[in-house]
Amino acid sequence: MSQRIIIDTDPGVDDAIAIWLALASPELNVLGVTVVAGNVALKNSVRNACKIVALSGNTQIPVFAGAPGPLVRDQVYGKYAHIGAFKDELVPDTELQPQAEHAVDFLVRTLRQAAEDNDPITVCVIGPMTNIALALGMHPDVARGIKHIVTMSCAFTALGHRVPWAEFNVYADPHAAEKVFNSGVPLIIMPLDMTFQALISKDDIDALKQDGGLPGESVAALLNAFDRSDLNRFGREGGPVHDATVVAWLLQPGLFEGQPARVGVEISGKTAGYTYADFWNKLSTPPNATVMQKVDEYGFFSLMRRVFSRYGSRDGDAQA
Repeated sequence: MSQRIIIDTDPGVDDAIAIWLALASPELNVLGVTVVAGNVALKNSVRNACKIVALSGNTQIPVFAGAPGPLVRDQVYGKYAHIGAFKDELVPDTELQPQAEHAVDFLVRTLRQAAEDNDPITVCVIGPMTNIALALGMHPDVARGIKHIVTMSCAFTALGHRVPWAEFNVYADPHAAEKVFNSGVPLIIMPLDMTFQALISKDDIDALKQDGGLPGESVAALLNAFDRSDLNRFGREGGPVHDATVVAWLLQPGLFEGQPARVGVEISGKTAGYTYADFWNKLSTPPNATVMQKVDEYGFFSLMRRVFSRYGSRDGDAQA
């Protein structure tokens, strides 16, 4: 039986890879894609989400527009905010439109039903946590409908990537992160410390372009247009594809190694968005998360290539 998930996202190049990875995996039943402002403004992130879903061929997957900005802090956007909506030559245009229902209302409705059915859902949070924080804040009972939250967020030893002290998804809405961290819902965290260990190579990009159908072609175009390599920081060629690790963990958790910890976040002051992980129980508080610390880089990209090849097989059959 496939695992039921909701993807909460702010697409985003690596968000796109994560969504395409999920939508090509029969092990996962994607109930919906909820969208938040983050990497780009909400109207652009919604447009990107629709284009991503449409290119996968799974146009029955509903897309929901959510929070246009953070709970409290002034709005900040990602490093590539200037790209706005993906250009059509990178991700083809579509007539697919978001649903009329607000993303938070969809989350509340769906998670309450899951609680009533005693069949909790995994929520994949790969953008700022505003949507899920609003759902949990307004209706705390929805927590019972969540199996766990798997989130690409936080930085502990790796420092930040948008600012020196914070990972972007937390930095963009630290108050939302605090709400989620303290919700009592089990957390699986994919921090920069781990995602920086898996750098996509030119060979992997070329393989996705050749074998990954239309989504693979778009991945290659996006990664070539927005180079993520940083030789000085990483010490070798390639760049991270952070959000894809969330879906990879659902598909093949044995690729990752993690450790329980109490995770918290600074919500104010000059270092708002800074996160800490108490691995050694210095605070005498129980863990609220499992923090992934290692990833099998070869296995991760082998999985990605294998899953994307399903798009290539499908597109090849369609052309035959």
